[in-house]
Amino acid sequence: MEDTRHPTPPYPEQHQEPPGKTAEMEPVPDHGEKSYKGDGKLTGKAALITGADSGIGKAVAIAFAREGADVVISYLNEDEDARDTAKWVEEAGRKAVVVSGDIKSEEHCKDLVQRAVDQLGGIDILVNNAAFQRTYADIADITAEEWDETFRTNIYAPFFLSKAAVPHMRPGSSIINTTSIQSRQPSPQLLAYASTKGAISNFTAGLAEMLSEKGIRVNAVAPGPIWTPLIPSTMPAEKAAKFGENTLIGRAGQPAELAGAYVLLASDLGSYMTGAVIPVTGGEIMI
Repeated sequence: MEDTRHPTPPYPEQHQEPPGKTAEMEPVPDHGEKSYKGDGKLTGKAALITGADSGIGKAVAIAFAREGADVVISYLNEDEDARDTAKWVEEAGRKAVVVSGDIKSEEHCKDLVQRAVDQLGGIDILVNNAAFQRTYADIADITAEEWDETFRTNIYAPFFLSKAAVPHMRPGSSIINTTSIQSRQPSPQLLAYASTKGAISNFTAGLAEMLSEKGIRVNAVAPGPIWTPLIPSTMPAEKAAKFGENTLIGRAGQPAELAGAYVLLASDLGSYMTGAVIPVTGGEIMI
């Protein structure tokens, strides 16, 4: 019997213009809309999640809301996807604050944190998840502007957001960064992206030490190949069609399969975890 929640490649060949739209993907990713069941692990918490319009961020927003958290949904310009995330958060009985804008800007990052403080009453959980990537076969094709955009989105923004959030965070709060299998197994075609993911892992470890005296935990999740709009919008169609087939599980992961790791790190279940990286990689080894 076919597993419709976990489809295996090959997928239909497809390409979108960046940053991509969820509804145009085939198969449409599973964010846990029908499957995730919460039981109050984050009751009363306020969370800010970047890239929450789609992919992993959307799955985390749905899971956090069903665990009792209110959510600031940060995204670039994918209005339709962001509204859909907000719908799921509100259906869980929680407050959704939808904020578009470019996290490469430090001022926007400060505004995101202030929106959480003003509209949700504080910030207990920061999820630095949004990412930018492009594929290139030759370093000569990577412009300085492209390199800068990748670093500003993937590692500057988590720095900006963490710096803004920490003064508002109480002991027991949590910062969760999204790194990647690419931090340990870099693909040459993803040189800029993989470099930022290595930096995120190091940032996580250093910030965990820096904030330990404040009682703020800092951890990361390292996804393997996950089926999100980033894939058809940044990879050649023929490569996207085979995405994830070389993992031990034999397929790309679905965003819903990441949500539990973020809930663990955000909740009291992970109270003895800081400076950690949780791999969710379909069997790709990170040791």
